[in-house]
Amino acid sequence: MSYRYGEYRDGPDPLAPPYDVRSALDQMGDAVLSGSNPGHALRDLLKQGLPGAQDRRGLDDLLREVRRRRRELRERGRLDGTLERARALLDKAIGQERSELFPDPSDDARLRESELDGLPDDTASAIQELSTYQWRSAAARQTFEELRDLLRREVLDSQFRGMREALANPDPAAMERVREMMSELNDMLDRDARGEHTQDDFENFMSKYGDMFPEAPRNLEELVDTLARRAAATQRLLASLTPRQREELNALINQTLEQAGMGEQMRRLGESLYSRRPDLAWNTPERLTGDDPMGMGDAVTALDELADLTQLEAALRQDYPGARLDDIDEGAIRRALGRAAVDDLEALRQIERELEQQGYLRRQRGKLELTPKAVRRLGETALRRVFASLESGRRGDHDQVDAGAAGELTGSSRPWRFGDEQPIDVVRTVVNGVRRGGGGAVTLSVDDFEVAETERRTAAAVCLLVDLSYSMALRGTWAAAKQTAMALQALVSSKFPQDSVQIIGFSNYARVLQPDELAGLEWDMVQGTNLHHALLIAGRHLDRHPDFEPVVLVVTDGEPTAHLRRNGSAAFEWPPTQETLELTLAEVDKMTRRRATLNVFMLAEDERLKEFVNEVARRNGGRVFSSSADRLGEYVVSDFLRTRRAR
Repeated sequence: MSYRYGEYRDGPDPLAPPYDVRSALDQMGDAVLSGSNPGHALRDLLKQGLPGAQDRRGLDDLLREVRRRRRELRERGRLDGTLERARALLDKAIGQERSELFPDPSDDARLRESELDGLPDDTASAIQELSTYQWRSAAARQTFEELRDLLRREVLDSQFRGMREALANPDPAAMERVREMMSELNDMLDRDARGEHTQDDFENFMSKYGDMFPEAPRNLEELVDTLARRAAATQRLLASLTPRQREELNALINQTLEQAGMGEQMRRLGESLYSRRPDLAWNTPERLTGDDPMGMGDAVTALDELADLTQLEAALRQDYPGARLDDIDEGAIRRALGRAAVDDLEALRQIERELEQQGYLRRQRGKLELTPKAVRRLGETALRRVFASLESGRRGDHDQVDAGAAGELTGSSRPWRFGDEQPIDVVRTVVNGVRRGGGGAVTLSVDDFEVAETERRTAAAVCLLVDLSYSMALRGTWAAAKQTAMALQALVSSKFPQDSVQIIGFSNYARVLQPDELAGLEWDMVQGTNLHHALLIAGRHLDRHPDFEPVVLVVTDGEPTAHLRRNGSAAFEWPPTQETLELTLAEVDKMTRRRATLNVFMLAEDERLKEFVNEVARRNGGRVFSSSADRLGEYVVSDFLRTRRAR
């Protein structure tokens, strides 16, 4: 036996490693940490494609291919090719007949010439009158028959793709078979409308006439879809012509069908197809800009493909509410761009499914959200970015994956209890398993585990107050604030699990932000910077942990412009009223009495804001940082670590 080796071309590489869905999550994380929400981040990922995943194309690449294909179709030719060809053959036949009559001096010859001179200018009407004319010229008779064969093939090909080849050498038996097919097709559609159609009926029909349908439909629904799209393209062809061209071609179509004995059957079929697929663009004109005239069948095929590509382009853009990759018609992708594009689409769908199945994404009330598992990973990413920007020599903190969770080791161990954060003492755990097993294979039970004891570390109650007002988005500082919140949440949960952290967002009102809410967090399209309400909520958090060291950090780009009334409603005024400033500073004083140092990170160089934060620092003793957006995370995290070391 001989073997031949080459590139595998029949679909995706079966030996390629599976795509790492975590890489997809990391790509989404870049967009999320830049301020995007999970839905937009996933859409951007699918649009860009998946680098490293066999270089699969993204939706944007497929969209460019679709648009390129549309341009090619539009530049292919003109839609009036059949009319032009019919006129040319008609003029040729008349010219041949005149050449035959000219030498004949008889009155019959002059009468025939007069009849030819009186033919109407309209091509269809002229053909209709000549259908009963007795040709003297054999060449003219042959040309006229060629014209009628051309019209018959083009008209039928415009309704049934591939009919032109089937009728290349028409004979009465072939035309009779076409009439029988149309009659049986209409009867099958009528039975289906009454609910009497079966799959066996369809298979019997295809066994007799399957060669007339190169699309090879598998059931009646697919056959109807194919015929309806082609019939709609024929109507778009007529709508795209000038009024005179439309009238001439329509007359030619009707005349040809009547002469072929199919007029009534075609009307029945057209009415049935329209009633089943009224959603198609039946009378929407299209514009083709090419120079070469196209036959009617080719023009209808081009318009059918253009309609496919138009719908495909809308689906690939994915810019409508609730858009999903399942909305993209795989058959349309295959027809327009080939098998490779179908494989690319399936790879994108697989990523979307895997992100949900592996617990990184979930849909809540139609909205895409990141799960706590995904948020933790993104928080770790944000924290790594912050540590990467810190100067290790000056600040002394590094990204340590083996950092202790609860203080220095004491050298002793104790049995593990549920909820313990201390590291497992592996040696003592295995020794306990060996002692209990008495030799042979070692199996571990829960009672065998021991943890290494650590020194008790002071716990902190951490409050991060993040401005969510619309001005944060306008100044381009929102993404940095969001990334900072996620980094601090990840730092506290991983390195200081004994701390209690609460992140509070504030605009016209303030609210507590849950850890799994941070990734999908967006700014508020409202007016107001209600720091007063945020400090009230932070104070309650500190009061719930009286034995914890208080840490309060504020990130804002503006002075307070709102406060909370006694009835719970928010009062907004700009410039801020004296009442707003007094109530906010009163909460600052309460923080001072709680021994909480309040550090403020300014994201704007505003004189009113400087005046306010300087007053906060004077009353509380905290510090003021004037940070650029790209270094906010570095400032907040390093200040938190400095505070924890000092405590």
